[in-house]
Amino acid sequence: MAGADAACVPARAGTILGVTRAAPPSLRLKRVEPWLRLSVPTLLGVFLVTLGACAFFQIKQSRKDALADAIADVDVVATLAASLQAGVGGDGLAADARLAALLRALPPSALPRERRVLIANETGVVLAAYPSDAPSKRTLDDLLGDAQPLTAFAERAGVMRIALGDGRDAYATVRKLAGAAGQIAVVQPVESALAEWRNRSLGQGSLLAAAVFVILGLGGAYWLQASRAREADEVCEKVKRRIDSALSRGRCGLWDWDIARGRIYWSDSMYEMLGYERKNEFLSFGEVNMLVHPADGDLYSLADRLASSKASLIDHDFRIHNAAGSWVWLRARAELMRDGGDSGQHLVGISVDITDQRALAEHTAKADARLRDAVDAISEAFVLWDAENRLVLCNSKFQRLHDLPSELVVPGKDYADVMEGSRQPPARRQPVGEQGKVGARTFEAQLADGRWLQINERRTKDGGYVSVGTDITTLKRHEEKLVESERELTKNVANLKKSRQTLEMQAQQLAELAERYLEQKAQAESANRAKSEFLANMSHELRTPLNAILGFAEVMQSGMFGALGSEKYGEYCRDIRASGQYLLTVIDDILDMSRIEAGRVRLSKGDVSVDKAVHRALKLVRERVRSKELEFNVEGLPDITVSADERALQQILVNLLDNAVKFTPEGGRVSVRTRLAGNAINIYVEDAGIGIPKEALAKLGRPFEQVETELSRSHKGSGLGLAIARSLSELHGGGLRIRSQPGLGTVVMVHLPRLSVAAAREPVETVH
Repeated sequence: MAGADAACVPARAGTILGVTRAAPPSLRLKRVEPWLRLSVPTLLGVFLVTLGACAFFQIKQSRKDALADAIADVDVVATLAASLQAGVGGDGLAADARLAALLRALPPSALPRERRVLIANETGVVLAAYPSDAPSKRTLDDLLGDAQPLTAFAERAGVMRIALGDGRDAYATVRKLAGAAGQIAVVQPVESALAEWRNRSLGQGSLLAAAVFVILGLGGAYWLQASRAREADEVCEKVKRRIDSALSRGRCGLWDWDIARGRIYWSDSMYEMLGYERKNEFLSFGEVNMLVHPADGDLYSLADRLASSKASLIDHDFRIHNAAGSWVWLRARAELMRDGGDSGQHLVGISVDITDQRALAEHTAKADARLRDAVDAISEAFVLWDAENRLVLCNSKFQRLHDLPSELVVPGKDYADVMEGSRQPPARRQPVGEQGKVGARTFEAQLADGRWLQINERRTKDGGYVSVGTDITTLKRHEEKLVESERELTKNVANLKKSRQTLEMQAQQLAELAERYLEQKAQAESANRAKSEFLANMSHELRTPLNAILGFAEVMQSGMFGALGSEKYGEYCRDIRASGQYLLTVIDDILDMSRIEAGRVRLSKGDVSVDKAVHRALKLVRERVRSKELEFNVEGLPDITVSADERALQQILVNLLDNAVKFTPEGGRVSVRTRLAGNAINIYVEDAGIGIPKEALAKLGRPFEQVETELSRSHKGSGLGLAIARSLSELHGGGLRIRSQPGLGTVVMVHLPRLSVAAAREPVETVH
C-alpha cells in the first residue's frame, strides 16, 4: 500500500497548481508507474506460488524425517530392550515380570502411544505384550506376517515396514535375547508415527492459509487503491487541462508566492501569457522583482506590508516585462493564506492581462479630450444633458452666453440648478417653423439683456438631449429693420393709392406724395441691398452650424465612439448628412448670388488652361455620370489659355455640367466642346436631356428662376446655377446663351474673351 501511494504522488502533484510539482526522480517513477501496477500483482502471485511450493516440500520433508525418526526410535528401543533382557529366561509369568521390569527401565518417551513391545520364546510364541490389550498366545509370524524375514534374521533384518494383520502399515524389528531366552519385537504403526507430523503440518497449513489470505487481501487492497489512484490521476489531469485551458483562454495566470522561502510559482498559462519558457520549478524573489516596472512599486515593499500585517488582500495593477521586450499590464488579485504545518505564509492569487483594457482606456480618454476640444472650439453654445436632466458636457460659449459661474458647469449638476444660476435667463421663447420630428425642436429665445438665441434640441438614444444655441441677435435686428421698412412701404403705397384718387383735386399733394414714394422706394432698395449685404456677411454664421451638423452626423455614421444600436439611426445620420450637404450647397449658391448682386465680387485673373479647367470640373460630376451611366464626350483645345479667374471659371463649368447631368436621363449623352472665336473662347455644354420650352428660355439665368413649377418639380436645386454662371461670365466681359428644344436637349454656350495677362489684377475677394 505504501508503495502504491508513493507511486501515485507524482501524478497527483503535477495537477495541484502552485503547491508542488514532481521532482525528477518522481517523474521517472511516474513513467514506470504502469509497469509497477502490473509487476506488484505478478510478484505477489510468484511469492504465493513460491510460498506454497516451499510449504509443500517442507511438509513432505518433515514427513520423511518423522518416518526416519520413527525407524530410528524403533531400532534404538529394540536394541535397548534386548540389552535390558539379557540373561533373563523362564515361563510365561517370568515373561510378564521381565516385561514389567523392562517397562520400568525404559524411559516414558521410548513407548509412545500405539508402539508395541512383544516378548516371545525361542519358537516365536508371544509370551507377553505391551500394551496389555495386544493379543497373546500367538506367534510373531501371525502378528508380523509370515512373509517377512524379521523372525528368521532378527537384528540382521533391521527395521522393516510391514503390513500388520489388521491391514495397517507399521515399522517393526526383532531382537534375539541372549541364551535361550527367546525374542523381543518392537512394532510402531506408521499412522501413529505420523500423528505428530500431521499436527505440525495442520498448523503450518493454517499459517500458510492465513498468510495467503492476508497477502491476497493486501493485493486486492493494492489493486483497488491503484485503481482509485489511477482514476484520481485521470480526474486531476482533466481538471488540470480544464484549468490550464480556462486560464490560457482568459489571458490569466496563477501564481503562489512562498514568502518564507522567497520563491514564487507561476502556472503554465502565466509563462505562456508573458512568452517565457519554464526552466525551473520555482522563480526566485529577485527574478520576478526584476521583471516588474520600477514605477509600479516592487515586491520588497509588498513583502514588508504583508510581514507587518498591514495587508492581507492584494488588488494591484502593474507592468511586467515580457519575453518580447515590451511591457504588459497585469492586474493581480491575491490573498494571504496559511496552510498550516511548516509551509508558512503563501500569497496566492491570479494575474489578468489588462493591456488591451488599459490601451482602450487611454484611447477613450484621448478621444474624450479631442471631443471636448472640438466641442469647445465650435462657435455655437453646446450643452449635453442626460436622461435625468443632469449636465454631461458643455463648452465655454454656453457658459459665457448664460453667464454661469464655474461651479455650476460641472458634470452631474441638475438642469434646474444650472438654469437658476444663470445670470441671463430667457425672457421669452417662440418656436421656429414646424416641429415635425419627434424628440427634436427648434426655437428662438430672447435673453434678459436683449440678445436672441436660436436653439436646436435633439434627443439622444439614452433619453437625454443635446442643445446647440446660435447667437442670432444681429439677424433679428436686421429682420426687425426689414419688417419695419416693409411696413412703412406698405403704408406709403396705401397713401399713394389714396392720393391718386384725389389727384385732380390735390395735385400739389400728389407731387409731394410722389416725392415721398421715391424716397421710400430708395429706402426699400437700400434695405434690399442691406439684405444682400447681410446675407453675404452671414457666410460664416450660416456655414458653421451646418459644418457642425455634418461633422457630428459623419461621426455618428462612422460609429467612432461606439455603435448607434438600431440600423435606423445610421439611415437617419445619412439623411442628415445628405440634407446638410444639400442645404450647404443651396446656402453657398444664395450667398454667392447675394455677393454678386451686392457687387462685392472681384476677379483675380490669370492665364488659365481651358482643358485643365474642364477636366477639373468633370472630376466633380464624374460619380453622378457613372451612376447614371451617361456617355460623356470632351473636345478640347490643348495649350489654349484664357485670362480668367480660375475659381470663377471652375464654378461656371461645374454649374453648367451639374445641370446637364441632372436633367439628362440615364443612358443619355453629355458633351463639352471648346472652340476659338476670334480673340475669344466659346465653351459649349450640350446634353440630351428633357429640353426647355421656348417661352421659359427668357426666365433662365435670372436668380431663383426654374423651368419646373413647385408642384411639378422632379429635380432639386436652388435655381441659381445658371444665374451665377451668367453673372460670372459677364464679369469676365463675356456672356452666356442658351439654345434648347423640348425632348431633344439643351446647348449652353459660355463666351469668354482672351484678354492679355497684362490686364490689371485686383487681389480682392473671389468666388468660392
